[in-house]
Amino acid sequence: MVIDFLIVGQGLAGSLLAWELIRRGHKVVVIDDGKENASQIAAGLINPVTGMRLVKSAEVDELLPAAKQCYTQLGRFFQQDFYVEKPMLRLLSGDNEFKQAQKRLNQLGYHAYLGALYPPEKRHADFASPYGFLEQKQTGYLLTRPLLNCLKSFFMAKGCYQPVEFQTEDVRFMPVLRWLDITPKQIIFCEGYQAIKNPWFSWLPFQPVKGEILTLEHQYNLPDAIINYGNWLIPLTKKTFRIGATFYHETLDNVPTEQGKSALLNALNAVLSPSPIALTGHHANVRPCTLDKRPFIGIHPHYPQLAIFNGFGAKGSLQIPWHSQRFADSLSHGSQPPSAIQRYYATHFTG
Repeated sequence: MVIDFLIVGQGLAGSLLAWELIRRGHKVVVIDDGKENASQIAAGLINPVTGMRLVKSAEVDELLPAAKQCYTQLGRFFQQDFYVEKPMLRLLSGDNEFKQAQKRLNQLGYHAYLGALYPPEKRHADFASPYGFLEQKQTGYLLTRPLLNCLKSFFMAKGCYQPVEFQTEDVRFMPVLRWLDITPKQIIFCEGYQAIKNPWFSWLPFQPVKGEILTLEHQYNLPDAIINYGNWLIPLTKKTFRIGATFYHETLDNVPTEQGKSALLNALNAVLSPSPIALTGHHANVRPCTLDKRPFIGIHPHYPQLAIFNGFGAKGSLQIPWHSQRFADSLSHGSQPPSAIQRYYATHFTG
């Protein structure tokens, strides 16, 4: 089978890149081993302003409109909503953070993303907010699993999906690039943190991070908003929510732990008074984070037939739509993609 692009991995990165390439008329095959990936369990949180200093995410003024447009377009195509826009209430952690919030509210570039600032004496529902809280706008979350399931069905219906594990030893470069019975012009690796084992791209400075998420049933009086209290809480229904996420660099697997569960519940108990809760879900997976917090996109320095589209970490739902569009354009026209891995050729690639 002769095709344009073979995409390895059907997480959010591989799926949206395949979608964009197919829209541009390319012949694509997506392969995936069927194992649960980080995209499937991710909260899909989109939050334009983050960190202790309340800083706008890099390029958010471009990334956020592209993400909303992409998920709206996919929702119309599949006749199903995938993106839930919901305000965020950030519980401030101290006087300095309250002052930083006041500073940001006076800056024009933040007006689209920040709302009211409430002083400590203002309490919101059952949450303790001794330093006040800040309303954040244009926040929400992506229903990643339903979206990936719809895209998988779409790829299968077009005959461009194969449920198979990719083995690097099956790749042949001569006389032409070939993988098993498929002859692609390029192979694009979208395999998440497993790229650290990829013989062609393991030299890139990945910093994978394991994260755990809980789903809980509860009896609290909660606002219809995402809560940011160092961790995050996303209300799914009036009586269920998800909380997350932990950050572990040492153990890289998808095994939920008692340590992770305790850390998440203890953090929740610090801002909510005790109330009956029931654990209904506990998941873990590994985010493909990178050294400089920017994605790894581009062509291998010695094998132009190989490319990578990876490293979106915890901000994949925000970043991947815009980058998948730009990378699909660059693959179509032979131009340089944004966040190109060329920045690491001199310092990390040893040949």
